[in-house]
Amino acid sequence: MRSTSGAAESTTGAVSRREALGVLGATLAIGGPVAAAAAIRPKPGGQWFDISLAQWSLHRELHDKKLDAREFPAASKGMGFGAVEYVNSFYREKAGDGAFWKEMRGRCDDLGVRSVLIMCDVAEKLGDENAAARQAAVDVHRPWLDAAKTLGCHAIRVNLQCTGPEQDQQKHAAEGLRALVEVGAGMDLSVIVENHGGKSSDGAWLSGVMKLVDHPRCGTLPDFGNWYEYDRYKGIKDLLPFAKGLSAKSYDFDETGEETTINYSRMLKLARLAGYTGFIGVEYEGNKMPEREGILATKRLLEQLRDCTVALLP
Repeated sequence: MRSTSGAAESTTGAVSRREALGVLGATLAIGGPVAAAAAIRPKPGGQWFDISLAQWSLHRELHDKKLDAREFPAASKGMGFGAVEYVNSFYREKAGDGAFWKEMRGRCDDLGVRSVLIMCDVAEKLGDENAAARQAAVDVHRPWLDAAKTLGCHAIRVNLQCTGPEQDQQKHAAEGLRALVEVGAGMDLSVIVENHGGKSSDGAWLSGVMKLVDHPRCGTLPDFGNWYEYDRYKGIKDLLPFAKGLSAKSYDFDETGEETTINYSRMLKLARLAGYTGFIGVEYEGNKMPEREGILATKRLLEQLRDCTVALLP
């Protein structure tokens, strides 16, 4: 979800969307094996991924009371989104309120909006060194599993914070996560982990946790941002084999519509080659344009790259 750093990253040597399309046109005109290798095509009969809106994209409007959290699905629909991702911090007092979530489900059904997942930020740590504390973290997530089930989500997104000696943290994280995953699995829900600071922003470490949990209802939500000292493209590649969602973080755009920090062509190439076909959630986190403008700029970029072939990068 949100990050604490939007520092620009150099993309020297990477192919831009504009350059990629030029290369692609030339190779398709020539034909032959070069053309076959240069294009990644959408699956026949439809798009190879769908686009949703992450609620954090509107966090300033929500915090400033310019938008009621109940109206998030309607606001999303108004911007052309047919699917949404909630953030539980905007509904703290509604944990365990079944009537409220039935109301929200009705709002979504009336609008034709699909609920994809709930992003859960809680104080309790699934990777706590203390077993009782890990169980407490599992318990505090249960109301959000109930809400996700009512809404028709496929998953909740959790953080994977840890305590204790560094050499034990991966084991404890896997144990706490596995316990929660088993609860979710009993409800036909998945539990997915975002790279969201701490050890989770180390792609190799988090992929190792996934292997230890080894459950079909456990997965990742790779975020284009939130990598800090870890190479973002390597991190995405590490987590894509376990991905049950993708978060398209964005900060700012240049005059051509390119994101200025993250090479979106490269990110989508990695996702396509990994066989990813689920939702990609727009998560605008910039402050140089109004939230809704940033949201729509991110959506446009994803649509442009999705609706054309994506040239392979070096």
